[in-house]
Amino acid sequence: MIYRPIVIDEEIRFSKKKFIVSKTDAKGNIIFINKNFTDISGYNEAELIGEPHNMLRHPDMPRAIFYLVWNNLLAGRPISGVVKNLAKDGRYYWVISDFEAKLNSDGSINALTAFRRSAPQNVIDTTEELYASLLAIEKKHGMEKSLVYLQGFLEESELTYDEFITELIIPKGIIGILLDPFKKMMG
Repeated sequence: MIYRPIVIDEEIRFSKKKFIVSKTDAKGNIIFINKNFTDISGYNEAELIGEPHNMLRHPDMPRAIFYLVWNNLLAGRPISGVVKNLAKDGRYYWVISDFEAKLNSDGSINALTAFRRSAPQNVIDTTEELYASLLAIEKKHGMEKSLVYLQGFLEESELTYDEFITELIIPKGIIGILLDPFKKMMG
């Protein structure tokens, strides 16, 4: 049974030098986490390994965002996003997540990997506003209407989802330089 903490309105802040890494199987069940993951989420390895990754999903996260992420990953395409996660004690933390599928030699998905870093306040502010709109639409009209709204939002901005996220989260300075080799090392 998955433990769902009572949500409290308190943010966990962590160093932008810390990277959270996890791997799941193709169904989203956790098969690997790094120490930063346990330190920040408050869960230990035994509580997380084998559990569905969505146990960390904060109720403020619109389902439409995860729908986009899963569709891209299951098609073998990497995707980035901004995610609000729920810690074991009910607090929350915002991350920029870079997701990618690891494929077997036959092209089937072996694992899904996520590299996360702390989201800067400007990213949180922009994302929070969009997610609140998406979530309100989902609650009243369902995920499909939320996806239609997101598409309209992106068309008005003249951006694809990937372009919107890239412009929003592009790492600056030393973090950007360090991120790619770190991802390759953990690959």
